[in-house]
Amino acid sequence: MKRLFVFRPEPGLSVTLETARSLGLEISGCPLFEVEPVSWSAPPVEDYDALLVGSSNVFRHGGTSLPKLETLPVYAVGEATAEGAREKGFLVTKTGKGGLQVLLDELAGRELRMLRLCGEARVELDPPAGITIDTRVVYRTTPLEVSDECAAAMHEDGGVALLHSGEAARRLRAECERLGIDRGKLTIAALGPRIADMAGGGWQSVHTAAQPLDAELLALAQALCQG
Repeated sequence: MKRLFVFRPEPGLSVTLETARSLGLEISGCPLFEVEPVSWSAPPVEDYDALLVGSSNVFRHGGTSLPKLETLPVYAVGEATAEGAREKGFLVTKTGKGGLQVLLDELAGRELRMLRLCGEARVELDPPAGITIDTRVVYRTTPLEVSDECAAAMHEDGGVALLHSGEAARRLRAECERLGIDRGKLTIAALGPRIADMAGGGWQSVHTAAQPLDAELLALAQALCQG
């Protein structure tokens, strides 16, 4: 069986490690970045019709300004982000399945004033006619180095790398280049197509979960580790 590697910050890291071990998978993991809040102020809530959110980090690190916007419905990139919104008392109007741009494209023909809450590193969006987007940065990520344990295992035997975010994809690629790890020994299991694309090329193979859900991603990883 191939070793599984997971690269995500806490609290998600511990959850994934525990779940994977319960499935009998041999797994190692470490965060490749940490998330920290950025000082920001909420604009007048009456100026917007909805919130556009691409990461649950917004709800973990949004701080004291976030509750001022809780009357606005949330358009969330995926189920994990939607769940983060609900935990903070927000109403989720729509949950996407293929990235923020796909979600926006599905809103074509509507008129919406959206407030996008996001991190410093973010994808550029092209909203349809009638939809305006104002942006507030509420968190940033700081890069971390891959752990010695994970680096040694990837060097020696390779395995399957689990990627939950574009930032993790970027960091893993950079760390493999820095450490001289042969990407041809690693198979990528990504939560979504955009994340897979951000991982770049040179891997043994790249696979995407059928749906952007943790359970689907782990099921994919389990099949790849046993293959």
